[in-house]
Amino acid sequence: MRLDKFVAKSTTLSKQQIQQKIAENAVYVNGIIIEDPAYQVHENNKVTLNGEQLIARPSRYLLLHKPANTICSNIDEVYPSVMTLLKTQSTLENIDQLHIAGRLDADTTGLVLITDDGRWTFNITSPAYHCPKVYRVGLSNPFKAELVTRFEQGIQLQGEKQLTLPAVIEQISEKEVLLTITQGKFHQVKRMFAAVGNRVINLHREQIGDLKLDVACGEWRFLTAVEIASFTSKP
Repeated sequence: MRLDKFVAKSTTLSKQQIQQKIAENAVYVNGIIIEDPAYQVHENNKVTLNGEQLIARPSRYLLLHKPANTICSNIDEVYPSVMTLLKTQSTLENIDQLHIAGRLDADTTGLVLITDDGRWTFNITSPAYHCPKVYRVGLSNPFKAELVTRFEQGIQLQGEKQLTLPAVIEQISEKEVLLTITQGKFHQVKRMFAAVGNRVINLHREQIGDLKLDVACGEWRFLTAVEIASFTSKP
């Protein structure tokens, strides 16, 4: 974890105050002054601020059902941030320290994971970990069964040199499929179907790993210890 993030998880200081404390040589790691906010702090390191040892708060792990016309960002832009849904809960503090583990487009709905644990996020988003994400895809044209093999072999996306990693596709109805991928390229699902001559008209993520969406649209909950641990294994 970055030093500035560790201090943020251990205090109530603002980002600007943390930067100032580090610049003033008030932060030590294992007895050594550290001036780089990006310095990596590990579990067994002793971090002190003005001589007082800092203890990071436990990481938090949330599941949220993202509505359409919201963005996976910490701030509102053209559309409101999904973090606005968390801010309605007065018991949830330091929301600005949370981030989204695998973003969805503004018009895409479904399962979003939110945390302040960067290593855990990497386990979910890195293709090396092969974490499956399941999407329910509505199409403008009927899906052709003969395309299943192409998805299994990998799709050539426009502007990409390599094929996508193998995907699993299950046809639900004439114009609806379930697609399971282990990557998270920019607009990947939409680009995959565009590459085979179809167009995505609605997109909903209903599962990440073994974790299925189980709350109503716009609602969220904390993950259980078992659910958290399911994303911590090595590839």
